[in-house]
Amino acid sequence: MVVGLGNPGAEYEGTRHNAGFMVIDSLASALGIKVRKRKFGGVLGEGEYLDKKLILLKPCQYMNRSGQVAATAVGFYRLCLSELLVVSDDIALEPGRIRIRARGSAGGQKGLADILERLGTDEVNRLRVGIGQSGVQASEDYVLTRPSAEEKPLLEAAIDKARDAVLYWIEFGIDEVMNRFNFYGEDLPDADERA
Repeated sequence: MVVGLGNPGAEYEGTRHNAGFMVIDSLASALGIKVRKRKFGGVLGEGEYLDKKLILLKPCQYMNRSGQVAATAVGFYRLCLSELLVVSDDIALEPGRIRIRARGSAGGQKGLADILERLGTDEVNRLRVGIGQSGVQASEDYVLTRPSAEEKPLLEAAIDKARDAVLYWIEFGIDEVMNRFNFYGEDLPDADERA
């Protein structure tokens, strides 16, 4: 199951804080999965990838209340935590960068923090999409704005990389996806380079 974090409502569409929703939308489009079934306080879609059942979930609560939605879905589907990946934005990463981890703190991301609290562990796979920092605006205001014309292509590229990383995670697991996607070189792996 992949849980993408964001805020519901048209006013938040395309904002930096909705990077997790954007990754879910990209996955849904690539795999032909309709994410529209209302369940657990979110919208979800079910499909398959490489003969594995795949659940894409977008919590429809506000960001800092994402935990109950994710925890309820994990319980309903009887998932091991290794079968869960949470996708969120991250202001500590430059725009265009992604980072995957198998455990750790929420790093100030309130949606991820709520999920970790509800699940009672920090041993949760997470993929963070870099949105950078304003340097001028307060973080809570900055994340709710849309990227500038210069940043938009970087965010779009990061969404594509995150989608590819999720598919790689499904196929090869968390250690392999970290080895493949966690670096800062300019030559980030493309979808057609996937082994």
